[in-house]
Amino acid sequence: MSKPMKQHLIDPEICIRCYTCEMTCSVGAIQHDDTNVVVDPEKCEYCMDCIPVCPTGSIDEWRIVDSPYSLEDQLGFTELPAQEEITLPGDTGGGDLEAFDDVVAALLAEAHKGTGGKPKAPATAAKPTINLYTLGKPAEATVQGNYRLTAADSDADVRHIILNFGSLPMPVLEGQSIGIIPPGSDENGQPHLPRLYSISSPRDGERANFNNLSLTVKREPEGLCSNYVCDLEKGDKVQVTGPFGATFLLPEDPRARMLMICTGTGSAPFRAFTMRRQRTVGTEQGGMTMFFGARAPDSLPYFGPLKKVPEALLHTFMVFSRIPGTDKEYVQDRMLVERDRVADLLSDDNTHVYICGLRGMEQGVESAFCDIAGDLGADWPALRDRMREEGRYHVETY
Repeated sequence: MSKPMKQHLIDPEICIRCYTCEMTCSVGAIQHDDTNVVVDPEKCEYCMDCIPVCPTGSIDEWRIVDSPYSLEDQLGFTELPAQEEITLPGDTGGGDLEAFDDVVAALLAEAHKGTGGKPKAPATAAKPTINLYTLGKPAEATVQGNYRLTAADSDADVRHIILNFGSLPMPVLEGQSIGIIPPGSDENGQPHLPRLYSISSPRDGERANFNNLSLTVKREPEGLCSNYVCDLEKGDKVQVTGPFGATFLLPEDPRARMLMICTGTGSAPFRAFTMRRQRTVGTEQGGMTMFFGARAPDSLPYFGPLKKVPEALLHTFMVFSRIPGTDKEYVQDRMLVERDRVADLLSDDNTHVYICGLRGMEQGVESAFCDIAGDLGADWPALRDRMREEGRYHVETY
């Protein structure tokens, strides 16, 4: 009898179908169909290169199996299977529970590098709809508006795009994403894969009770989809997949305190969070604190509207790194300046932390958290992991 083996799987409920892992895998072990992204057990070499590039942690999943789940099995998953009982070599029926635990622990320790626990949705978050529209059956939306958010002479061309779905249902929650399929084909003649964009409007629409949503998109000089989206005109039709995302969600409890840290277009979900709370919460609410970083005021999305949000609901620290004649400042720097406020939030079990923006920003933020947690006599990695386990710590970088 063969020994149990570890198998690398992807959680279809959390995966946002950004295909970054597939593009990273050097041996072609990761593939997709119209619905799921999966790992071929015959090709996977457990190099772990795909783990750090995943923005959601959905790819850091493992099962110990007597025989691996086939590609056909995995493509049919709507949720991950539970860990099944396995048979150890020489086990004749009674089973050696201690030996089983040792084998499983050893295999998982070898496979799982320890990301501090799996991301979880807030306990009070609404249940999200996932993957309603796929590559094979996308939704069609109509462009309702395309507005430049940054100054005309700014290096950053950031757009506010409004998509209308007409009579087609698009049940989204704040913190979720949708995929935009750019027209045309790649160098191999295959249709382009969708690019993921966070929704920047609340669940009841950019305009309340209208079946539309908004995106915050920055034009990248060589960006295939960003240029396509930023050049869209009113009335254009767009192919959409999704919604995606099951953990980076808003707690429904209005008393929950929220600490939000973002750079650039990472503000998109936080705009949605803020608008949702503006529309729904009364005077009894936990409040929201946001550290928002950009190069300069003219490149910061929603600079004007943010100043109009009542401070009782949202306190915003705007941080700029490229203002002539002043020292560079990043979000982690301002967090240390405001360490008493951050420490107060971290010490409250009703606080939810959200980090969103360019990959790499979390390193500086983590360092600041570690320093500030020390003021409380707390070990930041332990506190962070407990918050993540409780669905109160969320990171989404790209």
